[in-house]
This record gives sequence, C-alpha cells and structure tokens, in this order.
Amino acid sequence: MAQDRTRKIVITAVLGAITVLLGLTHWGFIPWFGGISLTIMHVPVIIGAILEGPVVGLGIGLIFGLFSMLQAAIAPTGVLDPLFVNPMLAILPRLFIGPVAWLVWSALKKWPVVGLITSGVAGSLTNTVLVLGAIGLFFSNTPLVTQVFGANIWKALGGVAVVSGLPEAGVSAVVTLLVVAAYRQFTVGKRKGSNLE
Repeated sequence: MAQDRTRKIVITAVLGAITVLLGLTHWGFIPWFGGISLTIMHVPVIIGAILEGPVVGLGIGLIFGLFSMLQAAIAPTGVLDPLFVNPMLAILPRLFIGPVAWLVWSALKKWPVVGLITSGVAGSLTNTVLVLGAIGLFFSNTPLVTQVFGANIWKALGGVAVVSGLPEAGVSAVVTLLVVAAYRQFTVGKRKGSNLE
C-alpha cells in the first residue's frame, strides 16, 4: 500500500514537472495556421490518470492549472492571459481533465487502442470545453473578451473549439496512445509497446 502511494506521488510529480517543462520551453505548443497554437500541455494529465487513476490525474491537473495561473501573472504571452490569473479559469477546468479521461478509459479498457484514443480525445475536449465555457460564462461582459471575440461571443468560442480544440484532441489521442501503449506494452496493429515507432 505504501509502495503504491509512493508510486502515485512520484508519477504525479514527474508528469506535473513535464507539464511545467512543456509550458516553460513552449514545446507544449504546436504552431497552427492563423497564428494559433495547439497545446499538448494537458496530455500528461490524461496519461497520469490512465496509468494511476483519477486522483493522480487530479493532482497533475492542479499542477497544470497552478502553472497556467502563475505564468499568466508573471510572464503573459497571450492576449487572454490577464483572464487566466483567475483560478476559476486557470485551475478549475483543469481539475476535470484527468477524472474524465480515467472514466472513459475505465469503460473502454477491454479495447486498449480504442480506449486510449477515446480517453485522449475526451480529456482534451474536457479542457477545451470547460476553459472556453468558463470564458463565456464568467468573462463575456469584460472589455477584453468583447474586444477579442466580438459581440457574438458564443459563436466565436464555438469557432475556436472547432479550429483549435478538435485538432488538439486529435494530437492528444495520438500521443496518449503511443505513450501509454509503449509503457504498458499494449499491441497496436502488428507493433507492441516500445516498438510502436
């Protein structure tokens, strides 16, 4: 039991550190068209939840959210960063990524490839929907949000979800599949575990 708890703490710390590293180095942002970047900073949260359960996913999500809030306050890089100093936007949505990914994985783990892909998509879309939803619900009347998204904020947020949220979900699914399959030695097609590449 103590070893299990220690392993969970270590994995939470390691994957949380990877999340912070992805943010600090900007390796967690993939350039996309129109000046938009796709983020994969939530992927360690999904992987941690699949490997070690919802509590570990929650812990890594908390680290992700705290880092987002601190980065927005100390070294903002985006036009909406002033909003992310609010924990309702920076932290709260990130707490649900891991538990949702774990629930989907638990339901589909009899089919590992389908389960990993679907968990990656579900975790990523949880981040996208909750962050954009929080912007619409809590900040729609702020001058900054009106300036960035215009008068029809929900239509604009829907566009962001399609243009960046769906590709992020696809990338998340692929990375989750490759990393977890390699770690757990699942067979994917004719390849197994670390031979996936």
